Amino acid sequence: RHVGQPPPPRANKRCREACISAMMGPSLGPVNLFGEGSQEAKGEQARMSSIVGALAIADLVKTSLGPKGMDKILQSHSRGGSVSVTNDGATILKSVLIDNPAAKVLIDISKVQDDEVGDGTTSVCVLAGELLRQAAELIEKKMHPQVVIGGYRLPRGAALKALRAAAI
Repeated sequence: RHVGQPPPPRANKRCREACISAMMGPSLGPVNLFGEGSQEAKGEQARMSSIVGALAIADLVKTSLGPKGMDKILQSHSRGGSVSVTNDGATILKSVLIDNPAAKVLIDISKVQDDEVGDGTTSVCVLAGELLRQAAELIEKKMHPQVVIGGYRLPRGAALKALRAAAI
């Protein structure tokens, strides 16, 4: 066999069988990936639970936005139960412990905004939350998620074009 040529088909089959048996373990039964008390969600249920979690984060910081924004009382469990009061969205988002993947994305968006610009952390979180809220409404009306994504990409292209034209 020369370098760069694929192995013969039989070798691929043997390799696949060896990998599968290694993954299955000595019992040849399925491996349980979930811990005790965990739940599995699929399809529409998983999508909607992710959206609901992200919307909860957006709604949490939305009330702290602007000159009439409300303060939040944060209590730390790791620092002896210390209490702090803030209306800073970045501080609130750093303090929240989240296991929802979509909510983590909102928190990451906020961190990137803080690192790159230093301001607007709450605004980007609220904006992304509102885009998700509108997407959820369309999905509930049985519009396919890929169609919704395509609908968001059209104005994104127009916005990027306008920003490039306005750039100095």
